[in-house]
Amino acid sequence: MGVRNPFYDWLRKAPDELVYVQSLQVVTTTLQDLSDAEIDWIAKMRARGDRLLNISDGGLGPTGIAWTEEQREAARLRATGRSIPPRFGADNPMFGQTHSAEQKARWSEARKGTHLGAENPNFGKFGAAHPSFGHSMSDEAKLILAEQRRGSLNPNFGKTTSAETIAKLSAATKGIPRPKSKRNAHTRWHTNKGVLKPECKYCVEDSTQISTISINDATQEGLTHD
Repeated sequence: MGVRNPFYDWLRKAPDELVYVQSLQVVTTTLQDLSDAEIDWIAKMRARGDRLLNISDGGLGPTGIAWTEEQREAARLRATGRSIPPRFGADNPMFGQTHSAEQKARWSEARKGTHLGAENPNFGKFGAAHPSFGHSMSDEAKLILAEQRRGSLNPNFGKTTSAETIAKLSAATKGIPRPKSKRNAHTRWHTNKGVLKPECKYCVEDSTQISTISINDATQEGLTHD
């Protein structure tokens, strides 16, 4: 009995003769009906003055409980540095199972609109301030992700863009200058602005051609001079 809550604390101290089970109601329908029955019984017994060990209002989940800032801070300190090793394969409790469509829909609805804008913990963080700064994905991880989205596993597999969507994309980008190729982009943003980037293959190619032309010109001048 390592659990720490009012019920287990009382159970550890209470004499055996005071510990017994009494059935208040038998519920054989659904889990939700059982939850509602527990809430009703707790409310009824609290109303008549019974001293209960329940710290919540009953039902599914910690209903009626609001943690104070002190409790949250204490829980944070207890969890700080706690190492929980990952469980893979058959050791994972979800091994071989999948979440139902209903459960996924509930999660989607519950998380809708969260972590947007300033609500996102990484909002406004750039460069070294961002948690992912300096991290790179391994080739093995990239390959795994690619395999998960290849062929029929890709959510867009077998789909074609509708004429309506194409029209919307065209209207949204109308008037925005866009290079038709990487070479055009290089000419616009590097050559025309006098920018030389070693990581740009076109900058390297142009630099090599310029060097070759300069050498040939110098050779021709030397021959003409002689």
